Amino acid sequence: MMEMEGILISDEMYALGETVEAELSGIFKEIDKTAQYNTAKVLATFRNNRVSDSCFAGTTGYGYDDRGRETLDKIYAEVFGAEAALVRIGFVNGTHAITAALFSAVGPGDILLAATGLPYDTLQSAIGLTGEYPGSLKYYGVKYKQVDLTPDGKPDHEKIRAAASDKRVKAVTVQRSRGYSGRDAFTVAEIGEICDIVHEVNPAAAVIVDNCYGEFTEKTEPTQAGADLIAGSLIKNPGGGLAPTGGYIAGRRDLVEAAAMRLTTPGIGGECGPTLGNNRLLFQGFFLAPHTVAQALKTAVFCAGIMEKLGYRSSPSPSARRSDIIQVIEFGDGEALRQFCRGIQSGAPVDSFVTPEPWDMPGYDCPVIMAAGAFVQGASIELSADGPMRPPYRAFLQGGLTFESGKLGVLMAAELIKSEGTGKK
Repeated sequence: MMEMEGILISDEMYALGETVEAELSGIFKEIDKTAQYNTAKVLATFRNNRVSDSCFAGTTGYGYDDRGRETLDKIYAEVFGAEAALVRIGFVNGTHAITAALFSAVGPGDILLAATGLPYDTLQSAIGLTGEYPGSLKYYGVKYKQVDLTPDGKPDHEKIRAAASDKRVKAVTVQRSRGYSGRDAFTVAEIGEICDIVHEVNPAAAVIVDNCYGEFTEKTEPTQAGADLIAGSLIKNPGGGLAPTGGYIAGRRDLVEAAAMRLTTPGIGGECGPTLGNNRLLFQGFFLAPHTVAQALKTAVFCAGIMEKLGYRSSPSPSARRSDIIQVIEFGDGEALRQFCRGIQSGAPVDSFVTPEPWDMPGYDCPVIMAAGAFVQGASIELSADGPMRPPYRAFLQGGLTFESGKLGVLMAAELIKSEGTGKK
């Protein structure tokens, strides 16, 4: 057993990790190239907008005339190729930001069309597909239609074309990441194809992309491929591991302004909202984001390589093209899933002593087990793993502030699976 300052990993498992890392060196190099490109883009935007120390001073109360907040909005818009952006700590999570984005484009009697199948679990209650919550889209008379994916997990272009032709469709939502499903994340190019179809048959409809987990995994974002709005969470990719909370919306100026009215109140919109001393973290986190996302991607690729060596199915495969930071490992067994999450938790810098157990999380239809030892509660850009306790018992791993720590966490999870006798032979 090899001991590295208190981290116990068997000689066999450590050697396997070294072998996998060497095999993935070419893929890691491509990830670094994307990070270099995106870092140059972010750096140029900081320079263009003359970021200075005065941007980091926070506001209180109403938050009027917050130079840092206004500059950060411009930076997000420029980096993402959008007309405007709304970056606010007032968004409590990604679902909140996406919901505000949806409300910007639809009203009573309009139809929201989901072009990539059933949306992510927590968004279903915001739409009104589950529960009877006041304030949902359904509550305000917005109708819902859905186009399922093809059997191979791809957008069904012909059915999207037919469904979007209905002029009552005012918004078409696209989920970039896989969520709790087995399909691949959609690339920016694939999202662009959906945008082209929708705008061709229904120019009045806005394409709104749930961009969570996808930012900076490619050299462009969906707004640069025709999406009218994108939205996501600051404690995922764009916060760079430093943002303490918040979300963003970027895209068409009129829709961003309408979303701001939903976040605050009509007539006030984005003019209010104190930053409470958080500007420095939001700026610095966004600057670090391309590099941090690269660390998370390397961790995901490494995890896929290790777990495939142990006989488990991974998606994406180690060599696959990626458009989000999520790595799926299919265990087919609830105990293996449980042990994997416990191993990831034990490799965390925070709460490593905690033993994850499945529990009934709000917004989910079955118990979910979560490993999340993060500096920021629930931050998915930090190494975490979770999964619903239902067949085929998949773990959804994401994050890793550094590849070095992510690698150790994955090796500790793999070690625990083997030591508990749940590893495949």
